[in-house]
Amino acid sequence: MSGIKAFVGARIFDGAVWHDGKVLLTSDGHVTDISDKVPAEAEVIDANGLLIAPGFIDLQVNGGGGVMFNNQPDVDGIARICAAHAKFGTTALMVTLITDRPDVTSKAAQAGIAAGKANMPGFLGLHFEGPHLSVARKGTHDPALIRKMEAADLEVLTRCKAELAFVLTTIAPENVTREQVTALRKAGIVVSLGHTDTGLDVAMAYADAGASMVTHLFNAMSPLGHREPGLVGAALSNGKLDCGLIADGFHVDPAAIGIALRAKNGPARIFLVTDAMSTIGTDDDGFELNGRRVYRNGGRLTLADGTLAGADIDMLSCIRFMHEKMNTPLEEALRMASAYPAEAIGATAKGKLLPGSDADFVVLTPDLKMHSTWIGGEKIHDAARSGA
Repeated sequence: MSGIKAFVGARIFDGAVWHDGKVLLTSDGHVTDISDKVPAEAEVIDANGLLIAPGFIDLQVNGGGGVMFNNQPDVDGIARICAAHAKFGTTALMVTLITDRPDVTSKAAQAGIAAGKANMPGFLGLHFEGPHLSVARKGTHDPALIRKMEAADLEVLTRCKAELAFVLTTIAPENVTREQVTALRKAGIVVSLGHTDTGLDVAMAYADAGASMVTHLFNAMSPLGHREPGLVGAALSNGKLDCGLIADGFHVDPAAIGIALRAKNGPARIFLVTDAMSTIGTDDDGFELNGRRVYRNGGRLTLADGTLAGADIDMLSCIRFMHEKMNTPLEEALRMASAYPAEAIGATAKGKLLPGSDADFVVLTPDLKMHSTWIGGEKIHDAARSGA
């Protein structure tokens, strides 16, 4: 067997257009073609009546499968998180560390480096969300752990990036200087603005300094005002800033989502993130985070005072929300979960099914239920076998 696989019978979305009556060909972990013919030496996989689309890319995943990365910042924790989200079509994710102590941050960095060297299926890189945020917009982050970025913090991040393909950090201008942002960007780290009360002018200046993203648009940030447009105004008006969006119906009202989609200046895009916690793929009724209980109820995760504490949603559910509730065309909803996040972090081999791209894709039923997940041309999850 040559290693060539031919997926036949499916409607194929390559990230830009649909292909009907075609064959998806993969070999050695990559897409080789979308063709009219099945090579004689290929292993044929019957996908008759199904949909094939680029695998989902999630740049903000705090946990899954019963694991919070903060509580288990090791390689096994990363593996369990990646496996949990693969069941919902996510083929590449940024494991996210919420604001924590320096020793936990260091452990997380080492775990991420080890997972990257092991080519762990589904692991794309690390997202450090804090601790350099604004207490005024802390959300569920522990205010006792929020602090200014020091030289040692910058060193941890840059050392991590030297050994890991993708590193993302969410920062607030209140606790990180423009010079530090420029240094992070020069090191190849993606800098996202979030958990901040900053105004429009400062946000724009930080974008000029190297910030290229905004974390969970509308949440934990200065709102859009008619005299002070805040970070929301900067996110929508600045064509350099890609924006993550939690599409669960709780974090952002559908009316606000629609306004944002219509208002966003390009070429940067709005893309989907789950901000998922450990509950994904489990029946758990909650979990502990920095010594506080997070409660799961009715699709929401909250602290005791009602503060939203991350999200209880998977990426396929976000896509269905955008398509079914927001009337977003399916191909655009799929791009928001694949091509757009890939572009936001410069993952050029992902988010599309073109010759040379990574063979990371999801197979769905016509009514957008899971069938199977493939990473590097290998089946990672089979919904029929798992009972999902």
